[in-house]
Amino acid sequence: MTGFGNSTAQTDSVSVTVELRAVNNRYLKLNMRLPESLNSFENQVEKLVRNRIARGTVQLSMRARYPQNVSGYVIDAEAIQEYRRQLASLSDGNGNAQVPGLTELLALPGVVTESELLPETVDSFWPTVEQAVSESLDQFDHFRQTEGRQMQDDLHHQCQVIASQVDEIAKLAPDVVAEYRTKLLDRITKAIADSGVTITESDVIREVAVYADRCDINEEITRLRSHLQQFDTFLNGDRSLGRKLEFLGQEMFREINTIGSKANNVAIARNVVEMKAAIERVREVLQNVE
Repeated sequence: MTGFGNSTAQTDSVSVTVELRAVNNRYLKLNMRLPESLNSFENQVEKLVRNRIARGTVQLSMRARYPQNVSGYVIDAEAIQEYRRQLASLSDGNGNAQVPGLTELLALPGVVTESELLPETVDSFWPTVEQAVSESLDQFDHFRQTEGRQMQDDLHHQCQVIASQVDEIAKLAPDVVAEYRTKLLDRITKAIADSGVTITESDVIREVAVYADRCDINEEITRLRSHLQQFDTFLNGDRSLGRKLEFLGQEMFREINTIGSKANNVAIARNVVEMKAAIERVREVLQNVE
């Protein structure tokens, strides 16, 4: 599922901003970018995220700002002077030196460096880091819950489409054998009309019985309805069960395929096409459900 969340937590010694972004993925892929001074918290931050997110490609970026008395950055004045000295020796071709201003100089490599903070000072930042991460995860969850409700409505709709088509198939199924018997008798009657050969009712009944057994789809209909009921139960549950829903989607697709191959009926084939379109949409949505 997609998602977004950001939050800032601050104290007198540090201000931490966390931003979370996620795009769809069947598995959890977590990419984190922390300030160098807070790299020691990487495992703890990852644990917080993994406890709350199970699927998706997640990007977490963190920024930290420090007041002057706990400054995490140092401006190297000697480096600035050296840059100025070398740039002053250059000219634009007319003998005029082009020396950039302070803003441009600060952006040059080596001018601003991150200073070493004492380990105990860094450790004291953890509650602030934890708060920023947790609050961004809360916002992230709210974002995904909104999207999740839309996906849930979509899944309910597709399941209703499948259920209605199953009901239609159940009504048509008994007519398949009768239709086959009528067509078989008609073909045989025409074939032997001028031959003087007679055919007994038992011969037709035996052939029809074999066909009836081969095209019987009652078990598939029963299993498909059972899968739909279980799917609905999981979908309305309190916990997210994306992988179980995905498995049920695969099972429903298998039953629909079998119905289509066994029924051998034009009307039922149309119903199967509608169900396949719906189940494909279900499978597509489920790839993004946690």
